[in-house]
Amino acid sequence: NRGQLYIWMRKVIALVQPRVFIAENVKGLTNLKDVKEMIEHDFAAVCDGGYLVGPARGLHAAEFGVPQSRERVIFLGFKKAALKPAALAALTSPIIPPEYDPYPLPTHASLAAADHKPFVTTSQALVCLAEPHLSNDPAQQKYSQAKFMGKHCQGQTEIKLDGIAPTIRSEHHGNIEYRRLNQEHGGSHLDELAAGLPERRLTIRECARLQTFPDDYDFILPAVKGLKNVTASDAYKLIGNAVPPLLGYHLAKRLETNWDKYFKKP
Repeated sequence: NRGQLYIWMRKVIALVQPRVFIAENVKGLTNLKDVKEMIEHDFAAVCDGGYLVGPARGLHAAEFGVPQSRERVIFLGFKKAALKPAALAALTSPIIPPEYDPYPLPTHASLAAADHKPFVTTSQALVCLAEPHLSNDPAQQKYSQAKFMGKHCQGQTEIKLDGIAPTIRSEHHGNIEYRRLNQEHGGSHLDELAAGLPERRLTIRECARLQTFPDDYDFILPAVKGLKNVTASDAYKLIGNAVPPLLGYHLAKRLETNWDKYFKKP
C-alpha cells in the first residue's frame, strides 16, 4: 500500500542497484529538517552505504513549464562504485560545481526574461478542450460531482485562466478545484456563465493536462483479463499522485547531459 512505498523502493534499489535513482516527496518535508536528513541517510545506506545521496532540493513545477503551482522535494542517489573519481569528488563537495549539479535549471518564470519563458497559463494548457457534454473523450466527460462546500474548505476555488493552476490533488471527494463557479459562489468567468456553461469541477482530462500528461494517455479503462477497471476516482488519484511528466523530463534530460561526466564506462 501507499504507506509501504518508501520501504518497497529501498528494497528495489538494493535488488536492482541502478547507477542513479530519483525519489520525490511533498514540499512540507523541507520544513522537517530531521526527517529529510533521515531519508537522505537512509537511502544512502542502501547496499552497505553504496549510494551517495546529496541534499534534497525543492523544485517548483511551474518553473519547468508545468501550468500548476506544485512544489516537490527531489532526492537523487548515485551508485558510488559507478561514479568517476572527479564526479564523486564534485558531488560530495559542500558546494557542487555548476557543471556537475544534477538538478535542471528552470526554464520558466513568473515574468518573462532573456533566459526564461513566462509561466504556462491554465488557459494555454486547456486550449481546444470541448465541454464534457460535447466531448468524445471519456476522460473529458468525467468530473467530480462533489457539491460546493464554501471557500473555507479545500478544493472549493475556481481556477484562474490567466495564471497557473493550484496543485492537482490525488483525492476527488470535494478536493478537485472548480473549472468554473456560478456567480452565487463567486465565479468570475462571466462570459462562460453568460453562454450557459454550468458550474463544475475540473474533468479528469483537464487535471491531466495541468499535470502535462499527453492527450493519448487513457485514464478511464475497462477491466481486462482479470485486471481491475480504472474508474474516475482511480484516475483522479493516479494523476494527482504523479510527478508531472514534463518535470520528470527535465530531470531526466539533465542526467542525460551529465551521464558521461558522472559515470565510468560499463
